[in-house]
Amino acid sequence: MKDDNDIITDLSIANSCLCSKLRAASRMISRSYGHALKPIGLKPNQMTILVAISLMGPVSITRLAEQLLMERTTLTRNLRPLEKSGFVQLNDGYGRTRELTLTQQGRMILDKAKPLWKNAQQKLTEQLGREDSKMISDLLKQILNTGVTA
Repeated sequence: MKDDNDIITDLSIANSCLCSKLRAASRMISRSYGHALKPIGLKPNQMTILVAISLMGPVSITRLAEQLLMERTTLTRNLRPLEKSGFVQLNDGYGRTRELTLTQQGRMILDKAKPLWKNAQQKLTEQLGREDSKMISDLLKQILNTGVTA
């Protein structure tokens, strides 16, 4: 009797792996938004962080990392250039926590980024079609809401 490993082929993995397909699609989409934001020197992940701080701030690094589903160390590394550029400020919070706030410069760069983001979003929506764009967005929300973990 054959076990499951005999039936799984490299080709079947390549054709059906959700992880590799989502990662490849994510890289392609990130490139598109990255190209759109390049004129103001922001990367897509930086815009995501700025938007989150704008919505949540003042916010601790731990809470922001949880909200963005990022490792705290990765977020800290991604915050350094934003802090160095004067877009975010790290202040003492309650107890030993430190809280992030968006600076005036951060608000200004976010205001410049919004129309660039909107153009990238519209372009992608046009390329995929409105219905497929909505379906993809809904499926991604469903994935995020299920809390799939290791």
